[in-house]
Order: sequence, then C-alpha cells, then structure tokens
Amino acid sequence: MPIQTPIRGLRSFCIAAKCLSFKHAASQLYLTPSAVSHQIKQLEEQLGIALFKRQTRSIELTSAGKQFYQSVQPLISQLESTISDFTNSQQNTNIVISLPEFFASELFIPRLSEWADKNPTINLQLETVKSGSDPSPVADLSIVLTNNKPNAAAVHDLFPIRYAPACNKEIYKKWQHAGFDALSSVPLILHRARPWAWHQWAEKVGVDHFEPHKIMQFDSMFGVARAAQRGMGIALIPLPMSDAWFNEGLLVKLFEKELITKDRYYLIQHHNVDNKEEVELFANWVHTSFSE
Repeated sequence: MPIQTPIRGLRSFCIAAKCLSFKHAASQLYLTPSAVSHQIKQLEEQLGIALFKRQTRSIELTSAGKQFYQSVQPLISQLESTISDFTNSQQNTNIVISLPEFFASELFIPRLSEWADKNPTINLQLETVKSGSDPSPVADLSIVLTNNKPNAAAVHDLFPIRYAPACNKEIYKKWQHAGFDALSSVPLILHRARPWAWHQWAEKVGVDHFEPHKIMQFDSMFGVARAAQRGMGIALIPLPMSDAWFNEGLLVKLFEKELITKDRYYLIQHHNVDNKEEVELFANWVHTSFSE
C-alpha cells in the first residue's frame, strides 16, 4: 500500500530541522509547537525512522534525519517556489489612473462597472486630483484637463468642454426674466483655476458694462456645482460632464449662451510600466468610452 505523506509534515520537518526548534518552527508556520511536533511524529511513523533526538530543552537531527533533510529540503524549496510563482501569476493586475476629481465622480465612476464586469482580474486604483493640479507621479495613465495638447509620447484626445451659466430652480424663477441684470445682483461662482471665465463669457455673449455683484472662487469643480445647487449664486458649470446635474433638476441654465474655450480632456499613457498589455487594454476602453 503506498505511503501518503502530507506536504505540511515535510515542510514542518524542514523548518524544524533548519532552526532545531519546534517552537521557532511553529512561529514561522503560525502553528502551536505541539502541532508541529505531532506532524513530525506522524512523518517519523510513516518513514519508520526517528528524525530527531528529543531532549528536555532541545532537539537535534539523527543521522537518518540529516540524510532525509538533505534529500527533501531542495524538493520542498522548489515546490514552494513553484507555488509562489504560480500564485503571483494568477494575482490581479493593478492599474493606477490619475484623473480630476470632478471627471471621476461625474463621468468615470458611473461607467466603471462596465469595465469591472468585463475585466474582473484587473484592479483599478484611482488617484483623484484637483483640476489644474499635476497628475499622480505613480500613475500608469492620467486624464488631464488643459487648453494645450500635453507633451507626451502617447496622448489620446478625449473631448472638449464648454461652460454654461447655471443656478438652482429658486434663483432661476426669480431672475429668469431679468436678463443680464442678474449678473450684477447675484453672486457669480467659478473655479479658481479659471479666474477670468466670467469676464470671458460676458465678452463673448456681448454683455455691456459687466459689473458683477460678487465673484466667489472655489478650488474644486464639485464645490462650484454644489454651491450653485445650494443657491449661493450663478456658476459657470462644465459640460458635458455635468449633464446629470441638469437632467436631475439640481441645476438649471439661466442663459443658453455658453462659453466655448480650448479646454479639453486628454488621456496620457505613461511608458515604462510593468503591465503594459493591461494598461493598453484599459487605455483603449477609456478612449472608446469617453472620446467624442
């Protein structure tokens, strides 16, 4: 009848033989010393030989134990290495993408389930940054908003943005018939990275004597949209990423004329990454999903 020797018993033996201590072996194996001793005892019974000389406070290998260790240890090491290599090859790939926080919350995250369902073994790590800030230095891919094409080896043009003057329903009801007079009576809200955006809009639509009552700046586009939704004033809201705010009635366009700028979103694909195939796959999905 063939002898069936559990791998865990051989591994326990090799570790105990190396450190000559059941206690230390148990610590490395996350077992109790008695469990290690029991496994080795079973192994000795299967082999029909004593592998250790057990003393009150120490153990040492018998002559047969030394020979057995020299024969088995390389095999166990190779087995552990093979298991480790296979496990690592099966682990999920991790892709880091850096993107503006408003783009992430309003466009990217709502579509992310499409990618996750089709690619369950590829994990994504999102590094959000404020608009106008530098991308994360650890990113494999970056989505940036700029009015000039980024200077990078692999750049994908996604789409331009435009800005619409918007407010909540209460302000809209009060000022919808006042025309441009509303601009000198209601606070105007904009993103700090575009301090002259309202002046640019007024010039493009032909507002004479543009004299705003107050201009408030926020350091995030989400703050701009939320302030307008809470009735703090009229904001220049970026489209199309803010479509959901208008579709849900959280914001209303006070004026139909929009500010068209050179601002565009670009996807930058960084080189010298380990998981190039997965990054290329994800970059293609981003480009297909979000480009015009």
